[in-house]
Amino acid sequence: MKLIRKITAFVLALVLAMGCMASVSALSLNDEYEDLVAEFVFGEGPVVGDYSIDYRYFSPVGEGDSTKYPLVIWLHGMGDGSEDGKQVSKSEIAYWASDEFQARFDPAGGAFILAARSREENGKFWDNDLVEPLRAAIDDFIAKNKNNVDTTRIYVGGYSMGGKMTLKMSVAYPDMFAAAFPICPAWSVPEEYVGCLSDLPLWLTSSSRDPLVNYHMAVIPTWNRIMAASNVAEDCRFSTLTKVCYANGEKTSSSHHAWFSVNYDMFSIENGDYPNMSTVNGLGEEVTLSYPNGMISWLSQFTSDFDGTPIDGMGNLEGGKNTDGMVYFESICDFFDALFNAIKMVFSF
Repeated sequence: MKLIRKITAFVLALVLAMGCMASVSALSLNDEYEDLVAEFVFGEGPVVGDYSIDYRYFSPVGEGDSTKYPLVIWLHGMGDGSEDGKQVSKSEIAYWASDEFQARFDPAGGAFILAARSREENGKFWDNDLVEPLRAAIDDFIAKNKNNVDTTRIYVGGYSMGGKMTLKMSVAYPDMFAAAFPICPAWSVPEEYVGCLSDLPLWLTSSSRDPLVNYHMAVIPTWNRIMAASNVAEDCRFSTLTKVCYANGEKTSSSHHAWFSVNYDMFSIENGDYPNMSTVNGLGEEVTLSYPNGMISWLSQFTSDFDGTPIDGMGNLEGGKNTDGMVYFESICDFFDALFNAIKMVFSF
């Protein structure tokens, strides 16, 4: 068993290192994207316990603007929170600040985007003790922008480790969010918590070839557990990618990188179908996406009754089982499947 754990650690380190290396070279920021990144302003929430959460945010508010805008919470994956600003520049979420994508938020015609940063310099990877500081940062942001934040339209999403935190925040504070969009989430929601998500519309995105968060042994069981308890299954969606590509059709360095589909709103740069992707709802029925109605349009359908009142504590996670662990492998078969995928990736790199 110790040998398996050592091999597992090696495989994870190898795949993560390769993914980080390749994503640096593959994702070249053009001038337009760099301009969008520059529109994200630094902010920081209050200290709760031992930590505060800093973030970069985009504001759609113009001078004299009294419009109430949705708030999108964006949570990065491992390695993309090691320094301020990286959580925006590395994931392409800044495309959501473009005029084209902002206009898709209906009816406001824009949205705040808050890209929070896990305290990776402190060895924190969206651990449980960051749940309350993140909640406090969101509460603080709402208070600072109370004239323009539509508290009934708060959406949360993120990838890998951030997909884990997306699900944790949704479990802890389901009344706060109108919808959630976890991507290749490195956490399987335990049976005791799925009921917390019963009324929350959720769009899950993953690759069937993901070498880190196994599709068949981790993602599918998570989806099935949530849908079995859902009261809004017809509103939920599950997008499956095979070979993962950027919006221009170029293959990404790893099939773990499913977030690039979400960050270009589920369409290609030519406004057609995203490469190698299919979508179903929570009833198993095929969903056909019609440009420009992708993820942003889906989010815009949903509202909550949340009035912005701050909440202390861990919500539904208070006193529950330890949920810090990231779920990459749920069985020995899962491990060897991931090992096989990692070996294939090494030889195709």
